[in-house]
Amino acid sequence: MASDLDETPESPIVGEAATVVVLRDGTAGVEVLLLERPHSGSFAGAWVFPGGKVDPEDGDGEAGLRRAAVRETLEETGLVLEPTGLVPLSHWIPPIGAPKRLRTWFFLAGHPGGDVVLNPGEHVGCEWMTPEAALERHGAGGVVLVPPTWLTLHRLLGARGVDEALARAGGDGFERYFSHPLRGDDGVRAVMWSGDAQYEDASAVGEARHRLWIDVLPWRYERSKV
Repeated sequence: MASDLDETPESPIVGEAATVVVLRDGTAGVEVLLLERPHSGSFAGAWVFPGGKVDPEDGDGEAGLRRAAVRETLEETGLVLEPTGLVPLSHWIPPIGAPKRLRTWFFLAGHPGGDVVLNPGEHVGCEWMTPEAALERHGAGGVVLVPPTWLTLHRLLGARGVDEALARAGGDGFERYFSHPLRGDDGVRAVMWSGDAQYEDASAVGEARHRLWIDVLPWRYERSKV
């Protein structure tokens, strides 16, 4: 699953992680479980999906990713998932130069039932939100999201229920997102992915777009039709 093209000696991939986007049916459409990180430490104050690092005992390959995803979800939320019930969604690679680069694999899963019981050492709050509500709150400055979470919510927009959301992703495997920053005078203006005209060269000329503008709220996603 690894690729030498994803890293350099100065910016190695230090491990793998697995994340689960837990879904349930709500009155306004599909709802997503989001967990609030503590306001200090990594991803301080961000709202994230359950997940964590793949341990050696989880094993290799996709089976190991599934075991890690199930284990981390149980540890963080008390929810018991079946490894075979996870639907592959996306594969995220941080930009070269980012600290502690973990290659992260996202799965979808339906809510297995039961209450969410947070691990107080991991998260300080949780909510079930529709993707629309989560993105609206983020755009208004009400919640903190990181680009992989934002784009995952964007992909779920319009899903009328869990079955529809799972069907959209089913069979497509992990869509790969190797993030490249687009920098301006004031820092990173956007995050780009394969298919953007400036993905490999910021000075390149072209109209193709696959990027998320993160310089001001609300964030704006552009993806040209292929």
